[in-house]
Amino acid sequence: MSDVTRLPDLALRSYGGSVVAASDESFAERQSLIRPGASAFRPGTFGARGQVYDGWETRRRREPGHDWAIVRLGMPGVIRGVVVDTSWFIGNYPPFASVEACAVDGYPSVAELQEAAWAEIVPRSPLDGDAAHEFTVGDGRRFTHVRLNIYPDGGVSRLRVHGEVVADLALYEGMTVDLAALENGALVTGCSDEFYSSPVNVIAPGLPRHQAEGWETARRRDGGNDWLVVRLAAPGVVRVAELDTTNLVFNAPGSASLAGADVPVGAPGEDTEWFELLARTRLQPDTRHRFRLQGDRAVTHVRLDIYPDGGMGRLRLHGTPRG
Repeated sequence: MSDVTRLPDLALRSYGGSVVAASDESFAERQSLIRPGASAFRPGTFGARGQVYDGWETRRRREPGHDWAIVRLGMPGVIRGVVVDTSWFIGNYPPFASVEACAVDGYPSVAELQEAAWAEIVPRSPLDGDAAHEFTVGDGRRFTHVRLNIYPDGGVSRLRVHGEVVADLALYEGMTVDLAALENGALVTGCSDEFYSSPVNVIAPGLPRHQAEGWETARRRDGGNDWLVVRLAAPGVVRVAELDTTNLVFNAPGSASLAGADVPVGAPGEDTEWFELLARTRLQPDTRHRFRLQGDRAVTHVRLDIYPDGGMGRLRLHGTPRG
């Protein structure tokens, strides 16, 4: 996994992404492009559309042009990399693809998106069958939609759009907001261990449906404890913390604590001054714990320590952005 693909997938269906339009989906539906998880395949499974594919597949074009699909990002932001995955498509993959992006405020219709100012972020590039193709993106602008173009037709199993969330928090001015929410622009910047699942899951939207949709570490045998650091969506004062061990019945931490830091620029270092937000507190398995925090010090980063190891379904840090 590269540094780029470790960033959240801004287009993921479970993060609110949607394939709002496609030129064609005769053989396999367009929404499969942004499903969570790797594409699956079982040979010899035929339906009304032919062999069943866990991906997007268009008809064989008999006229000039190419096929395309427009994806609304569930979390608008700066795109750092794109993965065009043709897994399982061997005799029916597109030989070339390109990706464009645009930024449109509000809730545009498909017709309005077609008329938007699109910027090419991945030029027309060759593809192989049954392979994941990773492309680095250098455009630093904020985008809300992407358009995958395939030439001339064929199948793509997954489209991943990795980047940094750039949310518009002006909507919540004067209100309490989840400063640790990925969709608001927070990001996990450090972690002791991610043996079983990614720490980014802990700040993802929604509730975890199972253990794999949270963060879970290996079993520690060294007497230490596991931790992660979250860069908040905006500097602010955290008022309520929620530590959710939902689905973690036999592998929840025994206890946890929270510490904060105010780091004006960059990420916390070894000399960072951390101060206590929540003292080490006992946790229960499969439980949403909510704690009212004291103090008025603003923080830019929060460190969650779990003792000694285990998992956390979600971490929510509700507070007031610093004006």
